[in-house]
Amino acid sequence: MHQPTVDIASESSPASDSQTFRRAFKDMRDGFAQRELWLHLGWQDIKQRYRRSVIGPFWITIATGVQAAAMGLLYSALLDIPLDEFLPYVTVGLIVWGLISASILEGSDVFVANEGLIKQLPSALSVHVYRLVWRQLLFFAHNLLIYVIMLVAFGVWRNLTWPDLAAIPALGLIVLNALWVSIVFGIFATRYRDILPILSSLTLLLFVLTPIMWTTESLKNQGGEAAERVKLAELNPLYHYLEIIRAPMLGKPQEAYHWYIVLAITVAGWAFALFALRKYRARVPYWV
Repeated sequence: MHQPTVDIASESSPASDSQTFRRAFKDMRDGFAQRELWLHLGWQDIKQRYRRSVIGPFWITIATGVQAAAMGLLYSALLDIPLDEFLPYVTVGLIVWGLISASILEGSDVFVANEGLIKQLPSALSVHVYRLVWRQLLFFAHNLLIYVIMLVAFGVWRNLTWPDLAAIPALGLIVLNALWVSIVFGIFATRYRDILPILSSLTLLLFVLTPIMWTTESLKNQGGEAAERVKLAELNPLYHYLEIIRAPMLGKPQEAYHWYIVLAITVAGWAFALFALRKYRARVPYWV
Protein backbone atom coordinates (compact mmCIF):
# COMPACT_ATOMS: atom_id res chain seq x y z
CA MET A 1 0.00 0.00 0.00
CA HIS A 2 1.37 3.38 -0.98
CA GLN A 3 2.11 5.63 2.01
CA PRO A 4 1.56 9.37 1.52
CA THR A 5 4.76 11.35 1.61
CA VAL A 6 5.20 14.27 3.98
CA ASP A 7 6.47 17.52 2.59
CA ILE A 8 9.13 18.44 5.14
CA ALA A 9 9.50 21.96 3.80
CA SER A 10 5.78 22.67 4.19
CA GLU A 11 5.77 21.23 7.70
CA SER A 12 8.67 23.36 8.80
CA SER A 13 7.58 26.55 7.08
CA PRO A 14 5.22 27.84 9.81
CA ALA A 15 7.96 27.58 12.42
CA SER A 16 10.57 29.12 10.21
CA ASP A 17 8.17 31.85 9.02
CA SER A 18 7.71 33.00 12.62
CA GLN A 19 11.40 33.95 12.70
CA THR A 20 11.65 36.11 9.60
CA PHE A 21 12.11 39.82 9.16
CA ARG A 22 8.81 39.83 7.28
CA ARG A 23 7.01 38.77 10.46
CA ALA A 24 8.98 41.30 12.49
CA PHE A 25 7.91 44.14 10.17
CA LYS A 26 4.36 42.80 10.18
CA ASP A 27 4.29 42.93 13.98
CA MET A 28 5.32 46.60 13.90
CA ARG A 29 2.74 47.41 11.20
CA ASP A 30 -0.05 45.50 12.92
CA GLY A 31 0.78 47.14 16.23
CA PHE A 32 0.64 50.62 14.71
CA ALA A 33 -2.65 49.76 12.98
CA GLN A 34 -4.11 49.04 16.42
CA ARG A 35 -3.46 52.62 17.47
CA GLU A 36 -6.97 53.12 18.85
CA LEU A 37 -6.10 50.46 21.41
CA TRP A 38 -2.70 51.74 22.53
CA LEU A 39 -3.74 55.39 22.39
CA HIS A 40 -6.63 54.60 24.73
CA LEU A 41 -4.54 52.39 27.03
CA GLY A 42 -1.76 54.97 27.27
CA TRP A 43 -4.19 57.71 28.27
CA GLN A 44 -5.88 55.39 30.75
CA ASP A 45 -2.48 54.69 32.34
CA ILE A 46 -2.12 58.37 33.20
CA LYS A 47 -5.69 58.71 34.43
CA GLN A 48 -5.31 55.62 36.60
CA ARG A 49 -2.06 56.83 38.13
CA TYR A 50 -3.64 60.12 39.22
CA ARG A 51 -7.13 58.88 39.98
CA ARG A 52 -8.93 60.91 42.68
CA SER A 53 -6.29 63.62 42.44
CA VAL A 54 -7.53 67.20 42.08
CA ILE A 55 -4.60 68.36 39.95
CA GLY A 56 -4.25 65.03 38.17
CA PRO A 57 -1.43 64.60 35.62
CA PHE A 58 -0.17 68.12 36.30
CA TRP A 59 1.56 66.70 39.38
CA ILE A 60 4.11 65.54 36.79
CA THR A 61 4.63 69.16 35.77
CA ILE A 62 4.86 70.41 39.36
CA ALA A 63 7.38 67.72 40.34
CA THR A 64 9.59 68.45 37.33
CA GLY A 65 9.34 72.20 37.89
CA VAL A 66 10.34 71.93 41.57
CA GLN A 67 13.26 69.66 40.70
CA ALA A 68 14.44 72.01 37.95
CA ALA A 69 14.16 75.07 40.19
CA ALA A 70 16.09 73.39 43.05
CA MET A 71 18.88 72.14 40.79
CA GLY A 72 19.02 75.38 38.85
CA LEU A 73 19.38 77.54 41.95
CA LEU A 74 21.95 75.26 43.57
CA TYR A 75 24.21 74.54 40.63
CA SER A 76 24.10 78.04 39.18
CA ALA A 77 25.63 79.20 42.48
CA LEU A 78 28.14 76.34 42.62
CA LEU A 79 29.25 76.75 39.00
CA ASP A 80 28.97 80.55 39.04
CA ILE A 81 26.65 80.65 36.02
CA PRO A 82 23.92 83.32 35.73
CA LEU A 83 20.55 81.92 36.82
CA ASP A 84 18.67 83.28 33.79
CA GLU A 85 21.06 81.30 31.58
CA PHE A 86 21.43 78.13 33.64
CA LEU A 87 17.86 77.51 34.83
CA PRO A 88 16.42 77.15 31.29
CA TYR A 89 19.35 74.85 30.46
CA VAL A 90 18.61 72.58 33.43
CA THR A 91 14.85 72.68 32.88
CA VAL A 92 14.96 71.55 29.26
CA GLY A 93 17.59 68.97 30.15
CA LEU A 94 15.35 67.43 32.84
CA ILE A 95 12.29 67.42 30.59
CA VAL A 96 14.11 65.59 27.80
CA TRP A 97 15.93 63.30 30.24
CA GLY A 98 12.59 62.19 31.64
CA LEU A 99 11.58 60.92 28.21
CA ILE A 100 14.93 59.21 27.59
CA SER A 101 15.28 57.53 30.99
CA ALA A 102 11.69 56.27 30.99
CA SER A 103 12.28 54.66 27.60
CA ILE A 104 15.17 52.73 29.12
CA LEU A 105 13.72 51.80 32.50
CA GLU A 106 10.04 51.32 31.70
CA GLY A 107 10.98 49.89 28.30
CA SER A 108 12.90 47.08 29.97
CA ASP A 109 9.77 46.19 31.96
CA VAL A 110 7.24 46.71 29.17
CA PHE A 111 6.41 43.06 28.47
CA VAL A 112 6.62 41.84 32.08
CA ALA A 113 4.26 44.62 33.19
CA ASN A 114 1.77 43.61 30.47
CA GLU A 115 1.89 39.86 31.15
CA GLY A 116 -1.88 39.55 31.48
CA LEU A 117 -2.63 41.37 28.23
CA ILE A 118 0.04 39.48 26.31
CA LYS A 119 -1.39 36.13 27.35
CA GLN A 120 -5.07 37.04 26.97
CA LEU A 121 -5.30 39.71 24.28
CA PRO A 122 -4.57 38.62 20.69
CA SER A 123 -2.58 41.63 19.52
CA ALA A 124 0.81 42.43 18.08
CA LEU A 125 3.65 42.51 20.59
CA SER A 126 4.57 46.02 19.48
CA VAL A 127 1.23 47.36 20.78
CA HIS A 128 2.72 47.43 24.28
CA VAL A 129 5.78 49.32 23.07
CA TYR A 130 3.65 51.92 21.26
CA ARG A 131 1.55 52.26 24.39
CA LEU A 132 4.61 52.91 26.53
CA VAL A 133 6.12 55.52 24.21
CA TRP A 134 2.75 57.24 23.77
CA ARG A 135 2.38 57.46 27.56
CA GLN A 136 5.83 58.99 27.87
CA LEU A 137 5.01 61.50 25.15
CA LEU A 138 1.97 62.57 27.17
CA PHE A 139 4.20 63.09 30.21
CA PHE A 140 6.58 65.08 28.00
CA ALA A 141 3.69 67.23 26.75
CA HIS A 142 2.63 68.01 30.33
CA ASN A 143 6.18 69.06 31.19
CA LEU A 144 6.30 71.38 28.18
CA LEU A 145 4.10 73.73 30.21
CA ILE A 146 7.20 74.47 32.31
CA TYR A 147 9.12 75.18 29.12
CA VAL A 148 6.47 77.65 27.92
CA ILE A 149 6.52 79.48 31.27
CA MET A 150 10.32 79.59 31.12
CA LEU A 151 10.25 81.01 27.57
CA VAL A 152 8.30 84.01 28.84
CA ALA A 153 9.86 84.41 32.31
CA PHE A 154 13.48 84.40 31.09
CA GLY A 155 12.94 85.89 27.65
CA VAL A 156 14.22 82.76 25.90
CA TRP A 157 11.64 83.28 23.15
CA ARG A 158 13.68 86.24 21.89
CA ASN A 159 16.51 83.87 20.92
CA LEU A 160 14.29 81.51 18.92
CA THR A 161 14.51 81.58 15.11
CA TRP A 162 13.12 79.45 12.27
CA PRO A 163 16.08 77.00 12.33
CA ASP A 164 15.13 76.17 15.91
CA LEU A 165 12.14 74.26 14.56
CA ALA A 166 14.71 71.49 14.24
CA ALA A 167 13.54 70.56 17.74
CA ILE A 168 10.52 68.89 16.11
CA PRO A 169 12.44 66.35 13.98
CA ALA A 170 14.82 65.93 16.94
CA LEU A 171 11.86 64.86 19.09
CA GLY A 172 10.83 62.49 16.30
CA LEU A 173 14.31 60.93 16.37
CA ILE A 174 14.14 60.48 20.13
CA VAL A 175 10.74 58.77 19.78
CA LEU A 176 12.17 56.41 17.12
CA ASN A 177 14.99 55.54 19.50
CA ALA A 178 12.59 55.09 22.40
CA LEU A 179 10.76 52.48 20.32
CA TRP A 180 13.80 50.36 19.49
CA VAL A 181 15.22 50.70 23.01
CA SER A 182 11.94 49.45 24.49
CA ILE A 183 11.86 46.52 22.06
CA VAL A 184 15.45 45.43 22.71
CA PHE A 185 15.55 45.93 26.48
CA GLY A 186 11.98 44.71 26.84
CA ILE A 187 12.71 41.39 25.12
CA PHE A 188 16.00 40.65 26.84
CA ALA A 189 14.88 41.85 30.27
CA THR A 190 11.90 39.51 29.98
CA ARG A 191 14.28 36.61 29.47
CA TYR A 192 16.92 37.79 31.95
CA ARG A 193 15.32 39.60 34.90
CA ASP A 194 18.70 40.85 36.18
CA ILE A 195 18.84 43.35 33.32
CA LEU A 196 16.33 45.76 34.90
CA PRO A 197 18.30 46.47 38.13
CA ILE A 198 21.48 46.74 36.07
CA LEU A 199 19.83 49.32 33.82
CA SER A 200 18.53 51.22 36.86
CA SER A 201 22.07 51.64 38.19
CA LEU A 202 23.44 52.44 34.74
CA THR A 203 20.79 55.10 34.09
CA LEU A 204 21.60 56.81 37.40
CA LEU A 205 25.27 56.83 36.44
CA LEU A 206 24.49 58.24 32.99
CA PHE A 207 22.40 61.01 34.57
CA VAL A 208 25.47 62.18 36.47
CA LEU A 209 27.73 61.85 33.41
CA THR A 210 25.32 63.64 31.06
CA PRO A 211 25.55 67.46 31.05
CA ILE A 212 22.22 68.25 32.67
CA MET A 213 23.29 69.75 35.99
CA TRP A 214 26.58 70.97 34.51
CA THR A 215 27.67 72.37 31.16
CA THR A 216 30.46 71.49 28.77
CA GLU A 217 31.10 75.22 28.35
CA SER A 218 32.02 75.55 32.03
CA LEU A 219 34.66 72.84 31.56
CA LYS A 220 36.02 74.52 28.44
CA ASN A 221 36.28 77.86 30.23
CA GLN A 222 38.44 76.30 32.96
CA GLY A 223 41.02 75.29 30.36
CA GLY A 224 43.76 72.72 30.84
CA GLU A 225 42.73 69.23 31.90
CA ALA A 226 39.16 70.33 32.56
CA ALA A 227 38.73 71.31 28.91
CA GLU A 228 40.03 67.89 27.87
CA ARG A 229 37.29 66.23 29.89
CA VAL A 230 34.73 67.56 27.41
CA LYS A 231 35.94 64.83 25.05
CA LEU A 232 35.02 62.26 27.69
CA ALA A 233 31.52 63.73 27.93
CA GLU A 234 31.13 63.31 24.18
CA LEU A 235 31.69 59.56 24.55
CA ASN A 236 28.32 59.45 26.31
CA PRO A 237 25.73 58.85 23.54
CA LEU A 238 22.91 60.40 25.61
CA TYR A 239 24.74 63.73 25.50
CA HIS A 240 24.18 63.87 21.73
CA TYR A 241 20.50 62.97 22.06
CA LEU A 242 20.10 65.77 24.56
CA GLU A 243 21.90 68.34 22.42
CA ILE A 244 19.91 67.84 19.21
CA ILE A 245 16.75 68.95 20.99
CA ARG A 246 17.96 71.16 23.86
CA ALA A 247 19.99 73.53 21.67
CA PRO A 248 17.07 74.49 19.35
CA MET A 249 14.62 74.68 22.26
CA LEU A 250 16.90 77.27 23.88
CA GLY A 251 17.74 79.07 20.65
CA LYS A 252 21.39 78.01 20.83
CA PRO A 253 23.67 77.20 17.86
CA GLN A 254 23.45 73.56 16.77
CA GLU A 255 26.37 71.27 15.98
CA ALA A 256 25.81 68.94 13.02
CA TYR A 257 27.94 66.14 14.41
CA HIS A 258 25.37 65.51 17.18
CA TRP A 259 22.82 64.70 14.48
CA TYR A 260 25.21 62.39 12.63
CA ILE A 261 25.92 60.38 15.78
CA VAL A 262 22.24 60.10 16.72
CA LEU A 263 21.26 59.06 13.18
CA ALA A 264 23.98 56.39 13.13
CA ILE A 265 22.85 54.99 16.50
CA THR A 266 19.22 55.06 15.34
CA VAL A 267 19.96 52.96 12.26
CA ALA A 268 22.11 50.48 14.21
CA GLY A 269 19.57 50.29 17.04
CA TRP A 270 16.65 49.56 14.73
CA ALA A 271 18.64 46.88 12.91
CA PHE A 272 19.29 45.19 16.26
CA ALA A 273 15.66 45.65 17.37
CA LEU A 274 14.31 44.03 14.21
CA PHE A 275 16.74 41.15 14.66
CA ALA A 276 15.59 40.68 18.28
CA LEU A 277 11.95 40.90 17.22
CA ARG A 278 12.51 38.37 14.44
CA LYS A 279 14.37 35.93 16.66
CA TYR A 280 12.52 36.13 19.97
CA ARG A 281 9.08 37.67 19.31
CA ALA A 282 7.30 34.31 19.55
CA ARG A 283 9.05 33.43 22.81
CA VAL A 284 8.08 36.50 24.82
CA PRO A 285 4.61 35.15 25.81
CA TYR A 286 6.34 32.10 27.31
CA TRP A 287 9.01 34.12 29.10
CA VAL A 288 6.59 36.48 30.84
